[in-house]
Amino acid sequence: MKVQAITDPGLVRSSNQDYCYFTKDPIGALPNLFIVADGMGGHNAGDYASRFTVETFAQLVKSYDYVDTVTILMEAVTEVNRLLLEKSSQLPELEGMGTTLVAATVEDNILKVANVGDSRLYLIGDDICQITRDHSLVEEMVLRGQLDKDEARTHVNKNIITRAIGAGSEVVPEIFSVDLDPGARILICTDGLTNMLDDVRIEHIVKSEKDVDKATMRLVNEANEAGGKDNITAMLIDPEIER
Repeated sequence: MKVQAITDPGLVRSSNQDYCYFTKDPIGALPNLFIVADGMGGHNAGDYASRFTVETFAQLVKSYDYVDTVTILMEAVTEVNRLLLEKSSQLPELEGMGTTLVAATVEDNILKVANVGDSRLYLIGDDICQITRDHSLVEEMVLRGQLDKDEARTHVNKNIITRAIGAGSEVVPEIFSVDLDPGARILICTDGLTNMLDDVRIEHIVKSEKDVDKATMRLVNEANEAGGKDNITAMLIDPEIER
């Protein structure tokens, strides 16, 4: 397995509220773990929310004695949401903070994912497929037929999300389970990447670079070249499944 993760502030924002983490080694009952988060709130609050959520999520996974992967992901989301809310209530400067979260693990050539918010996980093999579903206002408008995908990318309400860690006392993640095909790569990213590069361009970059490190760097560099209007995080995983 090969993994590279890059997080960059972009060209407009003065701080980076994205945070990511990965381990290719076993952690708790999971064989590996990959996490990306995009914080929301004031300067310090967004930074704190994403870092706290990612680091706490990993600690929770490590501490659990559950065997079932879905149970581990669900319980960790529920508990980290409670803990983030608790922190938010203790410090006025952190009030109202929240974060997106994508957490994934690869187990016996099966990808399992928990998602809250509008950060994304893609599978890029013969084509590109967005596995997660954006929890956002514009995505709901797309599902209702009020917008098409191209219009959604530039809509004025693009950044309004409908689920987040820390947004309320209860949060319901979506869980996805997908069989991995040989040669497929996994991309986890924040909207600082997908708002700057469309899926066609992302697919082209990932497929044109055999080296995972170079592909990840190209994604971030091209997002900056396209405007870099937000923090950018890209985590590219090659499970190296044999044919």
